[in-house]
Amino acid sequence: MGYPCSRRQFFHRVSAVTATALLGKSAHASVPSHRISECLNVAIIGVGAMGRAHLDYLSGHAGVHLSAVADPDGQRRQSARECAAQRRLRVPAYADYREMLHEHHELDAVFIATPDHWHARAALDCMQAGKDVYGEKPLARTIAEGRRIVEAARRHGRIFQLGTQQRSDYPHFRHVCELIRNGRIGEVRRVVCFFGPNPYADAVPAEAPPDYLDWSRYLGPVPWRPYNRLVHPANFRYFRAFAGGLITDWGVHLFDIAQWALEKDGTSPRRIEAEGEFAPGNAYDVPRRMRVQYDYDDVTLEWRQGMGGDVEAGQRYGTKFYGAEGEIFVNRAGYWARCADGRPLDEHLGAHAIRLDTALNHREDFLASVRTRRAPLCGAEIGHRASALAHLGNLALDAGMPLEYDPIREAFLTDRGTRAANREGIPDSACG
Repeated sequence: MGYPCSRRQFFHRVSAVTATALLGKSAHASVPSHRISECLNVAIIGVGAMGRAHLDYLSGHAGVHLSAVADPDGQRRQSARECAAQRRLRVPAYADYREMLHEHHELDAVFIATPDHWHARAALDCMQAGKDVYGEKPLARTIAEGRRIVEAARRHGRIFQLGTQQRSDYPHFRHVCELIRNGRIGEVRRVVCFFGPNPYADAVPAEAPPDYLDWSRYLGPVPWRPYNRLVHPANFRYFRAFAGGLITDWGVHLFDIAQWALEKDGTSPRRIEAEGEFAPGNAYDVPRRMRVQYDYDDVTLEWRQGMGGDVEAGQRYGTKFYGAEGEIFVNRAGYWARCADGRPLDEHLGAHAIRLDTALNHREDFLASVRTRRAPLCGAEIGHRASALAHLGNLALDAGMPLEYDPIREAFLTDRGTRAANREGIPDSACG
């Protein structure tokens, strides 16, 4: 199946939608003038790749004071201090974020960019300490941990934003969701989210951790294991003890857009079936290839990872919606929309059309929510449901059979699903 528009037209659509979003004014993004000048005290937990991106943004922000950073990796702490110093900022750096929270009572908000296995513990500690939280996806390492974060945000009255920045940083995703919600491709009965395979690596022996890394602090809630350079610094996400593979990494981004478009932000599928292929000898314990089918009451969502054959010719990843009257494909590079007979879709949305909230970007959306106390674009419940899809896929693969699921109680209706979920869990004492 080829493109319904040229590559130039594909990218032009991104530019047009972006310009429209930035020029328009959203009630969601507005901030009362008497609060806009307030300087927020923020900190960052985890200053690897995403944490450094947060540091670069926040350290140059006129409305933010970067108070501290924390990371068990001494090299990363030193790099963060040097980066801040280039902006003439002196930023204390801690090996343990709990010491940072104890010493910095002035903090308004914390950006958490740790490996997945620390997401829940750090978020819960920060919210209990009265701090708002911007977290990275997945929301947590398990469904149960994610639900605890949702409940903690409500109990403590905290703002929580999950880093699914496609809702904010790429306005064409919002436009695509508006087209679907306004019925431009008719009833959507099938959605496919697709991505490439998980990687392969030869095993390497365990070794002593480097002097600059506090390995015990890095492990945190994960049962102790010897240091291995395949885990740290970059590839923790391909070990199930720490994360869940690309389905919990990139998959959450793609699922989030599907849920947004389909008005499924507060629910989950009722049936999940998965199949996967593991590479012999792979040091990583996630499948190279994987297919998951999620059945809701009215629509089927499919995850296709490294399955061979493009869902869309020339595209490595994305989300594709199949409607009764047309199709829409979208990824970060752009989108296309066409009628069932191949004609370009009418994308004009009138004055009475359904519109979705906008933001300048995802970090600004969070900072504005901290100031105004209104809900961000991807709050804890929304982020939890998108992340849960990824976990449900892994659990169905573990179970080796279709799983029936109650989206209200968030409980499996089959013993094997419950057992798989229990095997995934970190002890309650580690998650509060």
